[in-house]
Amino acid sequence: MKTTEIKFTVTVDENHLPTQILWEAPDSGEKSESKSIMLALWDAKENNTMRIDLWTKDMSIDEMKKFYHQNIMTLTDTYVRATSDTKTAEAVKTFFMQVGKDIGVLQ
Repeated sequence: MKTTEIKFTVTVDENHLPTQILWEAPDSGEKSESKSIMLALWDAKENNTMRIDLWTKDMSIDEMKKFYHQNIMTLTDTYVRATSDTKTAEAVKTFFMQVGKDIGVLQ
């Protein structure tokens, strides 16, 4: 069995707004910079999702729209792998294909 660690370092300004997000993991070999992070954790005791959503001040609205859209699409892929519920996944993907067009991240 192997144990590893993923580390996030967030630099904030005087108003506590993120200005830089760095992450590193032993297998990645180096620190990487990111403009946004969405972290969701399942709390089995509370039977609820805990979330951390951060984005830097220089992340553009267009980047956030793309980030949001891609997260929902890939989360849907994860949902299918975990549940085999392709019917619901297809409904979500169909809906989000239209959302992607509406917010300008898809043509």
